[in-house]
Amino acid sequence: MAREPLTLKAYAKVNLTLEVIGKRDDGYHNVATVMQTVDLADTLVISQAAQLEVECDEPSLLGESNLAWKAAVALASRVGAVPRGRIHIEKGIPVASGLGGGSADAAAALLGLNRLWGLKLGMAELAEIAAGLGSDVPFLLNGGTAMGTGRGDEIAPLPALPATEVLLVVPADSIDVKTPTMYRALRPGDFSDGSRTRRIASRSGGQALTSEDCCNAFERAAREIFSGLGSVWDSVAAVTRYPPRLSGAGPTLYTMPSSETERIRVAESLQGTDATAYLVRTISPEDRPRAASINQVQPTINQV
Repeated sequence: MAREPLTLKAYAKVNLTLEVIGKRDDGYHNVATVMQTVDLADTLVISQAAQLEVECDEPSLLGESNLAWKAAVALASRVGAVPRGRIHIEKGIPVASGLGGGSADAAAALLGLNRLWGLKLGMAELAEIAAGLGSDVPFLLNGGTAMGTGRGDEIAPLPALPATEVLLVVPADSIDVKTPTMYRALRPGDFSDGSRTRRIASRSGGQALTSEDCCNAFERAAREIFSGLGSVWDSVAAVTRYPPRLSGAGPTLYTMPSSETERIRVAESLQGTDATAYLVRTISPEDRPRAASINQVQPTINQV
């Protein structure tokens, strides 16, 4: 059991592909997706406490509203324990952006509390708990490059992509109950058979990918539903080498490979909007620092 506070990084993800194949009997949808973690991250500090506490510098994510709280409760329930501990979250990943920030926090909470409480659960058991929290959470326990099927929670690790700089563009748009809304907005032409995902997965670890190779079933719907996204999308597309793609259910766009020069050019094109540009890099599990002391130095992310 760890007695000193643990500091963990919770890394964002982008969907290099996201194909929706069809609706399931349980009301969810079958998808095929290739996911990739990048080094934009939240920071969690997890420490001993007499009761469960979740603090966050984003006021809307305090306490029981945070997926990290649900992760702690689920983990404690699995072992028949009372959840105790303090989880302090500093957000670096924009909220509700399609980058998996809440899921990343839940995954980091499972890993940190497993260590803090001395449970010694294996990754397979943690993944079972993670699947009950959200489709992205099992992937974000390890991160790197992986293919997701089923609801997106059946994870098959893939060879790591070559280290690649990725430009993220995060509009300020938000909608309520985003994921159900986006799925309801899909039309027959937005569905596919998963073949593009399988093709990208077969290339992982070999030939470098560009965002021109990527796809997302929600792109048409996102342009219609997020009020400012279309104009941001067009502005970005006009000045980048490779076309922007949507991550998750949006509204974040990404293009890859990119560069600091391109980030500056995009930032200039976005003046007068509320969108933010981040230059990040793909990250694999071996690149991730282990849970460290509270004095761990955190990397910086270029943004405007």
